[in-house]
Amino acid sequence: MITRPEAEAILASMTQSPSLLRHMKTVAWVMEAYANHFGENEDEWYVAGLLHDADYEAFPDQHPSVIVTRLRQLGENRIANAIAAHYTKWNQPYETRLDKALLACDELTGFIVACCQVRPDGLIGLEPKSVIKKLKDKGFAAKVERDEVYQGAERLGVELTAHIAFIIQALRAHAHELGL
Repeated sequence: MITRPEAEAILASMTQSPSLLRHMKTVAWVMEAYANHFGENEDEWYVAGLLHDADYEAFPDQHPSVIVTRLRQLGENRIANAIAAHYTKWNQPYETRLDKALLACDELTGFIVACCQVRPDGLIGLEPKSVIKKLKDKGFAAKVERDEVYQGAERLGVELTAHIAFIIQALRAHAHELGL
């Protein structure tokens, strides 16, 4: 299996944007926490989160096919499949819990980080009800596709409020690193 340092090297070869790197790191942390929660392979889930947008900056018109192809060449088909399916409009099947978790964590983790950035206390006092209120405000973080958030939670089989609370808790463990 691909190691975390190998995944970080792949990521560094394709992505330079600090905000995109931060997004992928936050999704990796949340995926790792969910792997622990579900009794799954933490390294595999972390790597899937870390690399899910690895080719987005360098190859935006080919995303995610470049990273998916590279992972398949490395024999990482489970991670490749999850990355290929992390957006519902790509019409990929969701066969594993890993596939469903990456979909469920991607948009919502980014949205929660955006919520933290407009709060004076960042992650410290953030509650799911505040995130849900912001989800209803179409003008806030307008590029986040709300339907992806709702479908992700549904496919993973988790209630949205509990899912938000889980992500907040997972990110709190890294609040210092995030500056939140």
